[in-house]
Amino acid sequence: MSDSDYQQLSQDTVFDLLSNPRRRFVLHYLKQADGPVRLSELAAEIAAIENEVSVEELTSQQRKRTYVSLYQTHIPKLEDAGAVHYDAETGRVELGSGAGEIGAYFRQQRSSRPWQYYYLALAGVGFAVYVLAGIAGVTTGLQFLVGVAVLVAFGGVAAAHYFSLRREQTELPSNLVDRE
Repeated sequence: MSDSDYQQLSQDTVFDLLSNPRRRFVLHYLKQADGPVRLSELAAEIAAIENEVSVEELTSQQRKRTYVSLYQTHIPKLEDAGAVHYDAETGRVELGSGAGEIGAYFRQQRSSRPWQYYYLALAGVGFAVYVLAGIAGVTTGLQFLVGVAVLVAFGGVAAAHYFSLRREQTELPSNLVDRE
């Protein structure tokens, strides 16, 4: 598929492409590479990870099994989607024009909540109330309770912030996520 034939990927297509760990690793590895890599090198790296051994410790059967799977199934599927380009003459594979679009589905959005302002406002109000309580001659016990209330409020805001961030997280490697 040439770049001129490229069509925008649907969300279903992207999720289908990323449903297989080998295809995810292909994209991850190629994104790290400085240019095209040999399919045999890519297969060896994947086989080593899957078999939990170093590349040097791989058997020929382990290399071959992964190579055939990439050559017959995964690279063609990624190439059809425009995510990679495979040159059969040289045996080299590289990222295609559609690879960036895959990352776009997982682009991390900036939080819509200005958490830093929540913390700043809470600190300012808490400090002001604490100082005013001291100036007004409030008893030490009541001043202590004001301090505890401010700490509890900070804990509540921090918990809300934590759960908000957890909802926004992605499990993809950070280098597959395009950031603007």
